[in-house]
Amino acid sequence: MPGPLDGLVVLDLSRILAGPTCTQLLGDLGAEVIKIESLGGDDTRQWGPPFAVDAEGQATDLSAYFMSSNRNKQSVAVDLTDRQVQRMLHDLAGRADVVIENFKPSGLRKYGLDHETLCAAYPGLVYCSISGFGQTGPNRDKPGYDLMAQGFGGIMSITGEAGEEPMKVGVGVADVVCGLYAATGILAALRHRDATGEGQHIDLALVDTTMSWLVNQGLNYLTSGTAPTRAGNAHPNIVPYQVFATSDGYVIVAVGNDSQYARFCDYLGQPDWAIDPRFVTNTARLAHRDTLVPMISEALAERTMQDVIHGLEARKVPVGPVNTIEQALESDQAQARGMTITLPAPQTATGEVRLIGNPLKFSRTPVSYRSAPPATGADTDAVLKRLRDDL
Repeated sequence: MPGPLDGLVVLDLSRILAGPTCTQLLGDLGAEVIKIESLGGDDTRQWGPPFAVDAEGQATDLSAYFMSSNRNKQSVAVDLTDRQVQRMLHDLAGRADVVIENFKPSGLRKYGLDHETLCAAYPGLVYCSISGFGQTGPNRDKPGYDLMAQGFGGIMSITGEAGEEPMKVGVGVADVVCGLYAATGILAALRHRDATGEGQHIDLALVDTTMSWLVNQGLNYLTSGTAPTRAGNAHPNIVPYQVFATSDGYVIVAVGNDSQYARFCDYLGQPDWAIDPRFVTNTARLAHRDTLVPMISEALAERTMQDVIHGLEARKVPVGPVNTIEQALESDQAQARGMTITLPAPQTATGEVRLIGNPLKFSRTPVSYRSAPPATGADTDAVLKRLRDDL
């Protein structure tokens, strides 16, 4: 079945993670994505090990990092400084619905591929620029990387244990969320284009999007004037809502209301804790967190993970395990939901690669997995021939 974006053409001038996350999502939804790479390929092709290996056991240019965000794309490897290449990409932009790039602000102007030039030439074009700090502001010319965005945007200041050094999130989440915002913005701009014929420029910054997902913690500051601090796995507004150690692992207990708390106390064999004035409401529990949490920790420490999970599930108290990545991706839930997929990749020793699936489940226009992440320049000749034939 055709995807919801079937027939859409995306010229992808982005690399690393934020832009490729966006364009992989658009590709999963049916768009044709033409990925433009330097002759040496996207930087992330070398960000390994691990790499997919060929029949001789040698590393290919398919690093795990690159493969995480580059399926459903055609790879065209070119030299951007070549005038003929610049003209070709200009023509490709004229045949595209969307151009996305993540060069420094004004970095593509010298090639005639900046948003001012292309949007003027093609008024219906949706052009999305991703950069560290955006096209305006005092920091516009500074480079932007995920780690720096997490630091500048505030998320590291509330991540990690109290009294310890600030911590980044364990994956490039600033890049990933920025890519999701980019996809949302592009789809909104396309709807406007389809209604009016007008394209437009989308200016998106890693730091801006990082600040946007501070959500309740950001509002805690804006409402109170007090900056939140690191509290490990504890929740700033709910108690108990955190990780607890058991005798053989860790569980998450997420008590969201007072009735759940009463049932939690029943499981612990401590009904008095449910009527103790210090703990009877969430507001009270927050005020007496330092008293209550050690009591809970002691009560759970001698129980097994499965005992805690089964006991709380039976009482309809939200609870779950802290899985390793292996446990998560190999779980029966992940398999039932198609969260790992396998695609043919002839250049690899096994002839295939295993990837993380798309979480979107459409009832009418399902996502599709048409091609594995490509080798560098795998589609250069085919794309250029098609362009010449169209001229």
